Amino acid sequence: MRIDLIALSDQSKVWIYQANRFTKPGETEEIQDKIINFTHHWLSHGEPVYSYGHLFHNRFLVLVADESNHVSGCSIDSSVHFIQNLGAQHGIDFFDRLNLLYFKNEDIESIPFASVKNAIHDGLITDETLVFNNLVKTKEEFLKSWVTPLHACWMQRYLPKQTS
Repeated sequence: MRIDLIALSDQSKVWIYQANRFTKPGETEEIQDKIINFTHHWLSHGEPVYSYGHLFHNRFLVLVADESNHVSGCSIDSSVHFIQNLGAQHGIDFFDRLNLLYFKNEDIESIPFASVKNAIHDGLITDETLVFNNLVKTKEEFLKSWVTPLHACWMQRYLPKQTS
């Protein structure tokens, strides 16, 4: 059962699926409609999953679910199948885990994780660059630190060590 994000508990589970490309204008609305439909009908053991879903920045499919009604492995599997099918229908890979997405001014840029160290060395990315931390696990973390400076998330390991 779809409800507003604000109505879900701060401890609600979050899944972030990063697309390998930006969605196109007409495609964006169609994908968003399918996400809304899925969240309206998402079930766990025959019971509605209190959930929210949205396509953020035309690149990130985010699902949030209140786990107090025991979101099960089967219901999580159904969400993964939904996303796989949605991607296949639109030629999008929503399981892109090989690229870091970050803000450069107002634009969202992408760089392969394998190139992050060089990008830092070359000054393309700094410790203050706003990056998308897709490893957040709860609604509270999503709202507070999904978009965060590089130095404030797990990717800080790519930064040069500070000497005292």
